[in-house]
Amino acid sequence: MEYRVLGRSGLKVSAISMGTFSFGGVGAFAKVASHDVGDAKRLIDVCIDGGVNLFDTANMYSLGRSEEILGEALKGRRDQVLISSKVRMRIGDGANDEGTSRFHLIRECERSLKRLQTDHIDIYHMHAWDGVTPLEEMLAALDALIQSGKVRYIGCSNYSGWHLMKALSIADQRFLPRFVTQQIHYTLEAREAEYELLPISVDQGLGVTVWSPLAAGLLSGAFGRDRAPEQSRQAKGWTEPSIRDWERLWTIVDVLDEIAASRGVTAAQVALAWTLSRPAIVSLVVGGLTEQHFRDNLAAVDLKLDAEELERLNAVSRAPYVYPYWHQHNFTRDRFSAGDWALHENYEDLGHV
Repeated sequence: MEYRVLGRSGLKVSAISMGTFSFGGVGAFAKVASHDVGDAKRLIDVCIDGGVNLFDTANMYSLGRSEEILGEALKGRRDQVLISSKVRMRIGDGANDEGTSRFHLIRECERSLKRLQTDHIDIYHMHAWDGVTPLEEMLAALDALIQSGKVRYIGCSNYSGWHLMKALSIADQRFLPRFVTQQIHYTLEAREAEYELLPISVDQGLGVTVWSPLAAGLLSGAFGRDRAPEQSRQAKGWTEPSIRDWERLWTIVDVLDEIAASRGVTAAQVALAWTLSRPAIVSLVVGGLTEQHFRDNLAAVDLKLDAEELERLNAVSRAPYVYPYWHQHNFTRDRFSAGDWALHENYEDLGHV
């Protein structure tokens, strides 16, 4: 296993972390899977044996059941691993059962700690943007949780670029804790994060973790032009991640299959290896239905794609060069920062446009 430093912290996390989205199977989550405690223990054993030290969950996964199962499955080895959880989504019918208010954050953190059977959460993510709660209130509440020892590090998830920069700016202005990480969706199929979120991460020192790095299995090699996705989450009614262009997806899968065959590895390993090669990426949060799924995914850490393979994948998946980026490329590229290059390096072969 490879370990990478999480942003501007001193914390090292495994390049592959384990997602617990499949634990519980309560309500709509049954469309994904319904692993119980016994299943969870077996899968966690595989991950720990493979060097994984970060386990990711959220208070809304199976309405808290995922946290309960993770806490039970980690009994006796909690001090060997890191736990990431999330808060913000609606978890009840009450007026304050969602958001990032001081009331909601502190209450939900304490509930998560009880379900996880632990006294602290190592990385606490704001699961999504809340445009109602002032950021000063949110960050002050997180500071209180940090000062009380209930939270070690904080991060965000699914923010836009301006949301993220506003939060970082207020944290700096008010001497409040800063996000050290963001968890985003980023794959060969979904590269929109390159426009703002990855450049911000490079410039501001945030370590990036990636949710659903195989696009809910669609980049795993199990599905393709001649392998209809009847068993995929999407076919079962799950709406994320959104696929806007299925033909483009299968073209990407074709290249993954070709590279995988030439290397004697799986398409999933190629897709994960590409993502691990990208700027600011620290860890990929992978899920799986079986032990073999996790073993295959863990092996991606040892796969290093060469320049030609990376360029083939980049060419088939590259996002459109939208404004103002093509204009920057034409007129200001001689003064780009490292953050700028996190985006623009993807278009160097185009020349001046």
